[in-house]
Amino acid sequence: TRATSNMVEYYTEMNAHDIAVSGANVGANQFFLDPTWTAGFNKVPFAGGTYTVTVDIINTFKNLRRITSVGYYDGDSDTVQVTLQPSSFSKFAYYSTSEGGNIYWVTGDTVWGPLHTQDILHITGSPVFNGKVTTKNGIQERGFSDPQFNAGYQSGVDTPIPGTGTATLQKMADNGGMDITGHDTVYINFAGNNIQYKYSSNSNYTTVAASTFAPNGVIFASGAVLRVQGTVKGQYSIGASQETKTVTTTTTNKWGGTKTKTKTETIGGDIYLDGDIVYNTNPVSNPNSTDLLGIVAQNNVLITDNLANTTNIKIQASIYAETGGFGAENYAKRPVSGTIDLRGGITQNKRLPVGTFKSSGKNNIIVSGFQKNYRYDDRLMLASPPGFPNTGQFEIVSWYE
Repeated sequence: TRATSNMVEYYTEMNAHDIAVSGANVGANQFFLDPTWTAGFNKVPFAGGTYTVTVDIINTFKNLRRITSVGYYDGDSDTVQVTLQPSSFSKFAYYSTSEGGNIYWVTGDTVWGPLHTQDILHITGSPVFNGKVTTKNGIQERGFSDPQFNAGYQSGVDTPIPGTGTATLQKMADNGGMDITGHDTVYINFAGNNIQYKYSSNSNYTTVAASTFAPNGVIFASGAVLRVQGTVKGQYSIGASQETKTVTTTTTNKWGGTKTKTKTETIGGDIYLDGDIVYNTNPVSNPNSTDLLGIVAQNNVLITDNLANTTNIKIQASIYAETGGFGAENYAKRPVSGTIDLRGGITQNKRLPVGTFKSSGKNNIIVSGFQKNYRYDDRLMLASPPGFPNTGQFEIVSWYE
């Protein structure tokens, strides 16, 4: 009798659990189809029982959502909870909308972490990809080609970049951060607990406590070129936007007559890396580091052609270039400058060159600019810098049964 009772109880509990799981899957599917969906479902008949699904915002700042599904069957019930977070572009080690035509991944190039392009991936030689590679339009190979896809490859994946990333970041700077206006160029030097800033190369830095300069961690330069370097302690995002200005000039000729000329020009939106930009606590040696940096440019993020960047550059950040790309200033004219040691990720609309190479048999020799060593910051799978642009979708971070 007890065995029969246990069997019946197990049967009803199992059915209640399976109905709850089904409700969670239906709710998750609905949410992925429409990320604004919050209506839920109430007592939907299913497999001899019913399920009820609710959607709650459990963290307004991080926009975390939780889908709760309760399955009912013959007096028993069971609950499944699914937690979702916005899918940030910081999750990519490398992303591009366009691969820039004849820019190739070559022997010696190494990428750790997820890589995606909306374009064709151009390959020659034996570049190494240690994270999963996805493309929308496939691969094109040139000459000897033996790419190493150590975590798999998939084509036909469509993940477009939005056009509102910098605008959203600027709103955060206006509400609890620092939005710098009225300057053509802004210099930012991260100095641990302090931030140093100035508005011309010849002036001295002003030093302020980082916690008071940008309490929510977002620093933005509107209509300006932003130049940055230093050691980051804490979690920050820096951004720069373009601005269209009307400039009026008046000239006087030798007879005293005047002539007024008006023109419209677009300025700003680029971020230059004037030197190493690294974390106070290095995530390479300490994976528990809580230091994070997002670099968000409406146009380009460029490695400055200066003395500091002629013997390697270290970058610890997640980079986002909304309409431009990440590259090296004067990439074809600067000398061989070592390696870009990047710990983080790159999201860009168009891939820009960082150097040039020549082929020699199975080898590719760098003749100007940089070699690439891009290593993913694994923390970015679950964490992202404040206000960093997201894909407009959500992804599941936990499934509790």
